[in-house]
Amino acid sequence: MKRSRHSLIALLLGVCLAPVAFAQDSGGVSAAQANNPLANTTAFNIQDYYIGDLTRVDDDANQLLLRYAKPASFRDTNWLIRATLPFNTFPTGTNGGAETGLGDADVFAAYLIDTGNPAISFGIGPNIVVPTASKDALGSDQWQVGVANVYFNAQSAKFQFGYLLIYRVGIGSSSGHERVNLLAFQPFTFLQLGDGWYTGTAPVWNYSFHSHDYSVPVGARIGKVFRKGRTVYNAFVEPQVSVFDGGPDQPRWQIFAGLNMQF
Repeated sequence: MKRSRHSLIALLLGVCLAPVAFAQDSGGVSAAQANNPLANTTAFNIQDYYIGDLTRVDDDANQLLLRYAKPASFRDTNWLIRATLPFNTFPTGTNGGAETGLGDADVFAAYLIDTGNPAISFGIGPNIVVPTASKDALGSDQWQVGVANVYFNAQSAKFQFGYLLIYRVGIGSSSGHERVNLLAFQPFTFLQLGDGWYTGTAPVWNYSFHSHDYSVPVGARIGKVFRKGRTVYNAFVEPQVSVFDGGPDQPRWQIFAGLNMQF
């Protein structure tokens, strides 16, 4: 699947070259909040999953994610609105073919709860998935509604941790697709190494209550936080391997890479 490999190569080149291009401005940037999904700042992320091996399918896949997040205030409450638009390349299972195009859009609004400690972020709110997939094989063909909960602890300048927890179900017509009933848990831990460099991991663990398919990967990340002008960049690469999985189309190994920007 050459298109998947080309997407990964392009993103990896950007991730590797970006810190070199802006190295003169990397000193002194605090990285403690660079991986906080609830950071009180406008953010735009370009992230990519290259899936090198899938269960029960002799092919690879790719998912490119464009993600935008923006703080918002409604009366006396503070929120963070995050929208994700995926571009997928998935195998069809017929003669080594694949489909490429737009996937289902994902939006969640996190109500930011005042924890009394600015280094601890906690948010909870609705999650909606819109069936925007351009081709039948690239989405679930159903609206999904649920709830998302995020926790991030940056009390230590050296070590940060937290999680993203999502539960959602499909509603309305699914046009013959499997009804979505999904639990997703993303733990994250990050250790600062100095001069903007850090390591850690942020795998996504999934379980379907409908089909009982599941995926539990683990990974190891190397990343670099640096500044250019008023923008903080976070470039990273994280290989991941599956330790537990069940059902078809689950990743056996994948490479998660990205360039996150906070403005």
